[in-house]
Amino acid sequence: MTESTKCDADGIPICDGPDTRPRQPELKAPPGAIDCHAHIFGPLARYPFSPKRLFTPPDVTVDQYRQLLKTLGIERAVLVTPSVYGMDNERQLDTLLEMQGRWRGVAVVETTVAESELQRLHDAGFRGVRVNLFAKSGLMLDDLEAIAARIKSFKWHIQLHADARNLEEIAPRLRKLGVDVVFDHMGHVPAAAGVDHPGFAALLALMREQRFWAKLSAPYRLSELPYPYNDVTPFARAMIAVAPDRVVWGSDWPHPAVPGHMPANFVMPNDGDLLDIMTLWTDDPAQQKKILLDNPRTLYDFN
Repeated sequence: MTESTKCDADGIPICDGPDTRPRQPELKAPPGAIDCHAHIFGPLARYPFSPKRLFTPPDVTVDQYRQLLKTLGIERAVLVTPSVYGMDNERQLDTLLEMQGRWRGVAVVETTVAESELQRLHDAGFRGVRVNLFAKSGLMLDDLEAIAARIKSFKWHIQLHADARNLEEIAPRLRKLGVDVVFDHMGHVPAAAGVDHPGFAALLALMREQRFWAKLSAPYRLSELPYPYNDVTPFARAMIAVAPDRVVWGSDWPHPAVPGHMPANFVMPNDGDLLDIMTLWTDDPAQQKKILLDNPRTLYDFN
């Protein structure tokens, strides 16, 4: 996506849709495997976007996503309320209700959200709240303590989408939250910063503690190289090494490309490639099973 990308009627950049020909991966996912990061968008007339959104995605349907999961050999999913919906969780919630408890979700809510609303979301399958510091339409850094207090009784976690290069200054606050924290998209450290960056070292230090997790997802957002994003591999291996029981995998489907937050050489990935990259991060079948099944089953409270 470039600065010349087409914009919608509100002047907001329009994202491309996902690769419509996902290939079958060589990696065979274990039975019950879980994709821990995906979004459903649209239809716009029923699920309007936030006016504060950074991008406008095309509609993608539940059927499209279910077909993708079938191609990948993955059975279950975790839907994350994306920033384009602000704090409106209804699109993802309706999908969870349609799936009748077989999928899970991560919501975005106000710190003043009613207890009854949290219960409604919990009953539908939500198990966490996303704090997205790259967006301007949801929870922010100042909300961490307040939202942690609201979700603690539900045993939810905070999914933190932030650039871990700035993690040192907030690490003491994260340790005091009293809920688990999941670092979104590998901590979103650009590969060019290197694994020795103090912020990434701070992330690894936290991940050595029991309350901290990471999503091995969206390597194309961090890499300056084409697939298989070899400059991201050291980051993934480091996270697996320090917390083998607290890393999970996500496709990031349908891969919304946000202007200003994507490498200049971004190319829409094929989802079969994104699953096969796991074999470069760990060639241990037992560890692959942990990442694709055992760990997310624990984190998201799958039955």
